[in-house]
Amino acid sequence: MAIDSSARIHASAVIEDGATIGAGAVIGPFSVIGPDVTLAEGVEVKSHAVITGLTTIGAETVVFPFANIGDVPQDLKYQGEKTRLEVGARNRIREGVTMNTGTEGGGGLTRVGDDCLFMTGAHVGHDAIVGNRVIMANNAALAGHCVIDDDVIIGGLSGIHQWVRIGRGAIIGAVTMVTNDVIPYGLVQGPRGVLDGLNLIGLKRKGVARADITALRAAYQALAQGEGAFQERAQRLADETDSDYVREVVAFILGESDRSYLTPS
Repeated sequence: MAIDSSARIHASAVIEDGATIGAGAVIGPFSVIGPDVTLAEGVEVKSHAVITGLTTIGAETVVFPFANIGDVPQDLKYQGEKTRLEVGARNRIREGVTMNTGTEGGGGLTRVGDDCLFMTGAHVGHDAIVGNRVIMANNAALAGHCVIDDDVIIGGLSGIHQWVRIGRGAIIGAVTMVTNDVIPYGLVQGPRGVLDGLNLIGLKRKGVARADITALRAAYQALAQGEGAFQERAQRLADETDSDYVREVVAFILGESDRSYLTPS
């Protein structure tokens, strides 16, 4: 066990032998920290939280009560192999959030980036890869093997099907089931999620230049109404555009995927 002398640990907390607790960390009452857990400097674990498994938590992340972080995958193929969960810095992991380690068949790693907000009851499944500045609202859930790029927002009570990729800057409305890949900056809504435009509000808030927003809107129309298959339309855009944002959308569509794509309605 390696506990920095500046860490503050409540007398009722359980820190199992082998855990590493960084400088300035705070562990609240009745929390449990497993033997293979590493908490970086400034991590705060509030009361009644459990962090277990082969798990690392980045600097200044806050884990709220009754969260369960790093427990075994919810996958019947899992046979007890040593797999990992890596959580980045400055995340806010609210009450009742669950994050599972990876599986051997999925690469053995679940990874969460920096500066994310996981609201009450959100779930990150095994082998999922979550980028930076992602927001998952209350009771949103990621199934196994999902890839969520930077700056994505997932609305409350929404579910993301296993293996789905969601591109950077996309937004998923509340109470939405997403079963196919979502292009960067896409807007998805409806009970059975449909691609219903672009996340224009998010683009404007980010300060994206008007010329790039105009190019994205034109590209969306070309993807919706152009001739040929969806990937053929994307390839034509790749040959014609000079916008880095449109190139990002094209690269996403032409990249490898285990699912099909939500296409413009």
